[in-house]
Amino acid sequence: MFKDSKRIGYAETTIGLGTRAEGKLASDSGIRIEGEFQGEIECTGDVIVGEYGIARAGIAAQDLIVAGKVFGDVNVKGRLTIAASGQLHGNVLAHSILVQDGGIYNGHCRMERQTESKPRQLQEHDPAQPAPQPAKEVPAKEKSRQAG
Repeated sequence: MFKDSKRIGYAETTIGLGTRAEGKLASDSGIRIEGEFQGEIECTGDVIVGEYGIARAGIAAQDLIVAGKVFGDVNVKGRLTIAASGQLHGNVLAHSILVQDGGIYNGHCRMERQTESKPRQLQEHDPAQPAPQPAKEVPAKEKSRQAG
C-alpha cells in the first residue's frame, strides 16, 4: 500500500480546480496548482501551475512550469518553463528559462549558474591546448614563386 520509493517529477501536493488556498506552502516534494493560491511557496521539488491555475505568490522551487498565471517573484534553481498558455508577471532569478511561442513574461530577469566555478588564470601556455607552432620562414625564392 505505501511505498518508500518516490516517482521523480510526481506532484504530491495538489491544489485542485475550484479550490482557493492562501498562506505559506512549504514542501520537499512536487506541488501542482490547478486552482488558486495566494501567499508564498517554498518547494525543494518542482512546482507546476496548470493551465487553469492562478498563483498570486512568490515562488521558490527547483523547476517551475507555468501553464496558467503567476503573479509574483520567482526564484528557480533549475529551469523555468512558460508554456504557450502561461503568463508570468514578476521578477525572475533562474538557471535557465524557456518561453514557448505564445507564452507571456513581464518582469526583470537575472540568470545565474547553479555552481560558480573559479575562472582560470590566463597562462602563456595552457597544457590542455596544443603548443602554438612558430610561423615558418619562407625563403625569398619561394616568396617570389608564391607571388606570381
